[in-house]
Amino acid sequence: MVLARDYLAAALTDAGLVVRAQGFDAHGVRVENLVTEVPGSARADEIVVVGAHYDSAEGCPAANDNASGVAVLLELARTFALEPQRRTLRFVAFVNEEPPNFQTETMGSLVYAKACRANGDRVTAMLSLETMGYFDDRDGSQQYPFPFGLFYPSTGDFIAFVGNFSSRSQVRRATQVFRETTAFPAEGAALPGSVPGVGWSDHWAFWEVGYPGVMVTDTAPFRYPHYHLASDTPDRVDFLRLARVVGGMREIIRDLGRGVAVN
Repeated sequence: MVLARDYLAAALTDAGLVVRAQGFDAHGVRVENLVTEVPGSARADEIVVVGAHYDSAEGCPAANDNASGVAVLLELARTFALEPQRRTLRFVAFVNEEPPNFQTETMGSLVYAKACRANGDRVTAMLSLETMGYFDDRDGSQQYPFPFGLFYPSTGDFIAFVGNFSSRSQVRRATQVFRETTAFPAEGAALPGSVPGVGWSDHWAFWEVGYPGVMVTDTAPFRYPHYHLASDTPDRVDFLRLARVVGGMREIIRDLGRGVAVN
């Protein structure tokens, strides 16, 4: 994880961004979230957080979970380092999303979200980039918790925007902007946070302190047969489709950065 942290810090610095490490202790080990910011202009006190976790499950190479999300984070940070928005944009690489830290006090995104709340930060939107690079065109390749398979596609060829009821307006807006600007399938769902999978990433931490949060994902274990396995290798990632998703994500962040989206 130290090597991953150092690589990310160097990549963000090379993009012309100033990187701040938020360090804390977890089970006797010093770990760090990496935070960089593109200040806004007219509405700089309003903050859009874009985050991805850079740790991995034990024994997992993590090409999709979550190197795919981290790759998207880096590309978006590079883009908006040169394209400031009305709102402030923060790009955060989170540590400790995976077990045994998942949804505990040592989860990096929870540490960060609590610090934002303590500082009085006006986080108007949070996008969690989670396991984004696997697509399958076969019918039946997409699974869901019951009964949602009755309402959503059975083919795993889409990117999903998922949030809780409190984040429903941002789920709706992100899905709309993506569909209007990007020739790629997208689905949106605002569901109870108790539904399995709905809170399974760093957006959950922001819900915990009262901020909205939306996960952007290929739906991970509901589609990806290599989830948390040693077979989660780079050959499983569809880089061409992931690149198209990045294009749509740029448009969503531009929309959020202008302050158009409903909060």
